[in-house]
Amino acid sequence: MNIIPFPARDQWPALLARPVQEAQDIEAKVIPILEQVKSQGDEGIRQLARQFDKIELADLAFSDADMAAAEAKLDDQLKVAIQQAYRNIYKFHEGQLQPVEKIETMPGVTCWRKSVGIEKVGIYIPGGTAPLFSTVLMLGIPAQIAGCKEVVLCTPSDHPAILYAAKLVGVTKAFRIGGAQAIAALAYGTESVPKVYKIFGPGNQYVTTAKMLISKEGVAIDMPAGPSEVAVYADDTAVPAFVAADLLSQAEHGPDSQVLLISTSKKLLSSVNLTLSSQMNNLPRRDLAAQSIGNSKAILVENEEDAIDLLNQYAAEHLILSVANAEAVSEKIINAGSIFLGNYTPESCGDYASGTNHTLPTNGYARAYSGVSVDSFVKKITIQKITEQGIRNIGPTVEAMAEAESLDAHKKAVSIRLKSLL
Repeated sequence: MNIIPFPARDQWPALLARPVQEAQDIEAKVIPILEQVKSQGDEGIRQLARQFDKIELADLAFSDADMAAAEAKLDDQLKVAIQQAYRNIYKFHEGQLQPVEKIETMPGVTCWRKSVGIEKVGIYIPGGTAPLFSTVLMLGIPAQIAGCKEVVLCTPSDHPAILYAAKLVGVTKAFRIGGAQAIAALAYGTESVPKVYKIFGPGNQYVTTAKMLISKEGVAIDMPAGPSEVAVYADDTAVPAFVAADLLSQAEHGPDSQVLLISTSKKLLSSVNLTLSSQMNNLPRRDLAAQSIGNSKAILVENEEDAIDLLNQYAAEHLILSVANAEAVSEKIINAGSIFLGNYTPESCGDYASGTNHTLPTNGYARAYSGVSVDSFVKKITIQKITEQGIRNIGPTVEAMAEAESLDAHKKAVSIRLKSLL
């Protein structure tokens, strides 16, 4: 990694800048795909599968027999691991449910809100170079807890772990569709694929662009997305081999993954650099990791205050704090998707099985977005009830405000009730 010693604050924005994607070029390729699926439905999807994937899709849907066969193919050890991850993720997300609390804002005026699961949601799981069955758990479990009636899965992969996880989380329908055409199918609906109200899931730049485009048409999406990323803040209490392993676990996602290391210790940065190469050489995906690490940065800062300011400016998707006072430092972090504390909390555990969700804001969106949770799958509906006493108490306030805004009908809707109580 390239070590950058004590950069001036006016250099930080350039150091922390993410790669800029050529959105217009990608949109020009994605828009025709969306239009084809919208106008031609299932047949449009089949044509696109021939064009891009060189496959014939006779049956778009995975059948019950396909799901059962997938479970039979799955290694028992992996099945047990998926079940354990399911329990942990379910337990953490179940705790996010909040009881209805009725609040009397003044005598006779009671307000509350309820959570209602979004009726129809779509989950996209890419094929790519890794079968992301863990993402099926991360998206399907909160949908299950939220009470979504229809959970529709699209994936170009027939990996048995993906289908097993889909069955475990209660996916109602699953389809063999990948790429931007999968997003189009979920957004518009086809003869086979139900139209959904909100779409979740990662993907390449074409999938991401498709999600952004359909969001302009009234279909909700989980969040804007970019390449996955990690920032590690480490001091001399960190274990260099652990830090290197954490950096590589993110770098192996792909050459565009973002990896950032920050420290107040030059010795630590040098030690991490030494162990990076040896660890990387033993990885099956070392070529991908090497490209990412080649573009990564190790930044030496003067003190903890600078480190925290730098991290908050970067707003990492994943932030690992391998420092002596990790929990105290975490209290000062205001921009991050998910935080991992101490030497024995690798990001990998959050990616798979500790319980937190791994679908997180990237590309600096952690400044304004949260990661996926049960809240992502529900709508909050407010309710209020006003009694005779309540309308007497609040009525004059509303009359005065409506009159000041020249909205006479608003005022009269209150006045007519007050007069009926005389």
